[in-house]
Amino acid sequence: MADAAGLPPSTLRYYEELGLIRSTGKHGLRRQYDPDVLERLSFIALAQAAQFSLKDVSAMMPTPSVIKIDRDTFVQKADVVDRQIQELIELVSLLRHIADCPHENQFDCPTFRNLLRSSRRPQRG
Repeated sequence: MADAAGLPPSTLRYYEELGLIRSTGKHGLRRQYDPDVLERLSFIALAQAAQFSLKDVSAMMPTPSVIKIDRDTFVQKADVVDRQIQELIELVSLLRHIADCPHENQFDCPTFRNLLRSSRRPQRG
């Protein structure tokens, strides 16, 4: 399962300790898992990519055979990702302009200064 999921065995053991997955037994020193565990591992990876904590994931997976998804929470996460995408698009635009700017000093460039002004955001704390 570790090879199929692309995860170290220690991660599988940790997820098992958290109750996120369950082994069906052992074959020698290796734990055995049902094939549906691979889908659960994919969901865990998706949730972590969406910046859910393992505690959040655990709440979404109360038993090894159940996944409870609060759709509103996923809508909120999607909105956060949309904002991050927009911020990254603005950052790419600014970086590309800096790289291609014909001015020796970017602060002499009106386009650069406009891009800086439009990219200002309150500091996150």
